Amino acid sequence: MSSIKNYVHLLGNIGDDPKVTELDGGKKVARFSLATNETYKDGKGEKQQITDWHTIVAWGKTAEIVEKYAHKGKQVAVVGKLKTRTYTEPNEGNERRVTEVIADEILLLGGKSDK
Repeated sequence: MSSIKNYVHLLGNIGDDPKVTELDGGKKVARFSLATNETYKDGKGEKQQITDWHTIVAWGKTAEIVEKYAHKGKQVAVVGKLKTRTYTEPNEGNERRVTEVIADEILLLGGKSDK
């Protein structure tokens, strides 16, 4: 059971084209938003949909694959772990806390012509 202590599996659509940065030493990091949808019927029997947004971070070879093949609207499956970090806003000086999914694997879904 120790391998599933911090485990995330998401299936959704990329919200905007990924932002890829090359760091000193040549290592790449890709960041993108992922929308996941949940549907249910409300008390009146009407179909409702909830969309949640997740920030995905991919490193190294996974980032290179994202850079080459992933784009806005593409359906992907992501396996990874949650990571929370804090940072200080450059202009305001306010401390912010964000939770991101650090991707171990990304599976590109749909066909080659899926654009």
